Amino acid sequence: MICRYFCFFSLCVFLLTQRRCSLAHVSDLRGSDTTSLPGFENLTMGYNKYLRPYFGGEPVQIAMSLDIASISSVSESDMDYTATIYLRQRWTDPRLVFHGNKSFTLDARLVELLWVPDTYIVESKRSFLHDVTVGNRLIRLFSNGTILYALRITTTVACIMDLSKYPMDTQTCRLQLESWGYDENDVIFTWLRGNDSVHGIEKLRLSQYTVERYYTLISKSQQETGSYPRLILQFELRRNVLYFILETYVPSTLLVMLSWVSFWITLDSVPARTCIGVTTVLSMTTLMIGSRSSLSKTNCFIKAIDVYLGICFSFIFGALVEYAVAHYSSSQKRATKAPQERPANELTKEMEEVKIANILNSSITSYKRKISFTSIEVSSDNVNCSDLTMKTHEKIKCVLRNKMHRIIGYFTIQNPSNVDHYSKLLFPLFFMLVNVFYWAYYLYF
Repeated sequence: MICRYFCFFSLCVFLLTQRRCSLAHVSDLRGSDTTSLPGFENLTMGYNKYLRPYFGGEPVQIAMSLDIASISSVSESDMDYTATIYLRQRWTDPRLVFHGNKSFTLDARLVELLWVPDTYIVESKRSFLHDVTVGNRLIRLFSNGTILYALRITTTVACIMDLSKYPMDTQTCRLQLESWGYDENDVIFTWLRGNDSVHGIEKLRLSQYTVERYYTLISKSQQETGSYPRLILQFELRRNVLYFILETYVPSTLLVMLSWVSFWITLDSVPARTCIGVTTVLSMTTLMIGSRSSLSKTNCFIKAIDVYLGICFSFIFGALVEYAVAHYSSSQKRATKAPQERPANELTKEMEEVKIANILNSSITSYKRKISFTSIEVSSDNVNCSDLTMKTHEKIKCVLRNKMHRIIGYFTIQNPSNVDHYSKLLFPLFFMLVNVFYWAYYLYF
């Protein structure tokens, strides 16, 4: 019985000892994670990752370089672009200097044990680090204490666009890198090799754009909490207009030319000319709606393509109105010529009746003219308003009536067939002149 109790007591002591040893081992591991790198215990003993290099002294020089892997989309409606970049940052930490000329590539998970800059992308809407199959990060340690820290980032960045010359526009976008918490007294950002610090952007092939040029800048951001260093990559994107010429400009021009076909059709062919005019107007309306469907409805820019489609719509609508005017003038002229086209016997009877009526009325009118002080002379168009017996408001009405007769006479078309004749020349001529001014303005100004 005593032996049984003794064995039980010995077993408890053994388990407690093992438990204490295991806890001590775990605490040692945790302490090593926060104070030193595995394999560099002597080098990083007492290393504090929460303090920057040269803490309390000169600022840290951080040199950056970029590789633009792709620009997947440029959105005019959201005014942003999405890019995948390789961001590389280099700085020197004197606490990590070791002997030799070697460099060591460390596991990316060890970045949690080192101090790294708090760089962020200005005007970024959405960003994420790639983590397939592991986090796409690189840590490389050099013997002089230099650290290379590389990241693979996909980000969507805002880009303010001026679409007044769309689709003949050139947009300027930026990628800006800035320190979030360290001001210029703590860190200094520089490009590693100036413009040569950026690679891959000249090889990009975008669906609607061509990269014209790019350059790097060094700037500062003045905030309420201080002045922060900022690096800027600025690049210009020129839109490829050939696609829009084939999709919009050529069809709209052909519709305008199709509306001119009605000028060669006689005025009596009402269904043919009306069909051409209405069809071209509806087709042009559909083309205008389709051109705006690719952009956001909240976009209030009056774009160059909207101006051209408006010009084409005006010419097509003008061709339809031209036929309405010519046809109305022709019908009015026919109505005035209708009495002259009656048979001769009917005209002679009417003339005899008119002569008899004139003889009877002549005596009466001659007597009235002798009584009146002055006469009111009625001509084919105007009325003499100089009668002294007329009241003031009657004279005003008479003058206005004469003015209206003159104005109507100016716009009266004597020969409706000339309307089509002049339209055949004026419509193409004006359309060519408008095109010259349009393309000269939007391409060179």
